[in-house]
Amino acid sequence: MQFSDYMNAWLYGEEGYYKNFKAIGKSGDFYTAVSTSRFFGASIANYFYTLLKEGKADRNGWLIEIGAHQGYLICDMIQWLYTCDPTLVQTLKFGIVERQPEVRKAQLAYIEERFGTDIQITHFNDIAEVEAAYAFVVANEIFDAFPCELLKNYKIALVKEDQIEWVEAPEEMLNWAKKHHLKQGEIAIGYEAFAKEMAEGIERCDFVSFDYGEKYVRNDFSIRVYRAHETFPLFDEALVLSESYKKDDITYDVNFGHVSEAFTAAGFEEVAYETQARALIRFGIIDILESFAKQTTQARYMSEADKIKTLISPTMMGDRFKLIHFRK
Repeated sequence: MQFSDYMNAWLYGEEGYYKNFKAIGKSGDFYTAVSTSRFFGASIANYFYTLLKEGKADRNGWLIEIGAHQGYLICDMIQWLYTCDPTLVQTLKFGIVERQPEVRKAQLAYIEERFGTDIQITHFNDIAEVEAAYAFVVANEIFDAFPCELLKNYKIALVKEDQIEWVEAPEEMLNWAKKHHLKQGEIAIGYEAFAKEMAEGIERCDFVSFDYGEKYVRNDFSIRVYRAHETFPLFDEALVLSESYKKDDITYDVNFGHVSEAFTAAGFEEVAYETQARALIRFGIIDILESFAKQTTQARYMSEADKIKTLISPTMMGDRFKLIHFRK
């Protein structure tokens, strides 16, 4: 089995890692920006609101999250948009791309907990199902969850009985690697189809995504397994694939150059690529925090400020995570 098929089954197959709802934060396997602070979603919504005021977005369009986990991010965005302009929750339509039924149930329960029956969510199995004149699409940490192939010394990885073997790589893959100066590392599978499907279904689109990685080829393996906040490189002798398969999260650093290439080919333009810190500050996260300070206690303000420090500090999430924004 090629490694991409093995990884796809690991994450999304029957009884795969993402088949059921997974806790994030202290009780889960990993942290995300969404689980760190509600101001992460508020700042993205604030940026969306700026686009609306500038006439670059449509108040009668869609707000869609891909891979929404429990629904924290889209709910935080809706909450902030309501604060900015209460009428927006009446004109905008809200959607989540999520194929797992159990995860959908958890999302709907959380959304009802936050908003009662005031907010209606449309679920889509795939971005290809979305048809809209305009949509603001947001995703947090999805590109690192696309299956990938592993390339080393002109060979790709196969998995047999939970052991990795190396065989000659197909010529098409070697040509791609040569074009991108990749000699060793991961090659994501599916970026091109994903971008094309988004472009075909949405006439005008702003797609904003955060993930960890760089806009260049590392020429090294970053693929790793997360288990209860511990990290195990895939080729670590301490990692037994059969023990981690479908039980732990598996991920790798995103090659944003590959992402950009895929979306540009699908008809998008790249509006921005920058660190998470620069993006969130540009989106107004500091202004939102200062506004919060005027209506809360010093203790709560300091608590939120500490969370935001995690999001924008260069030594924490600030520099390692990147924003990429495409527009069509």
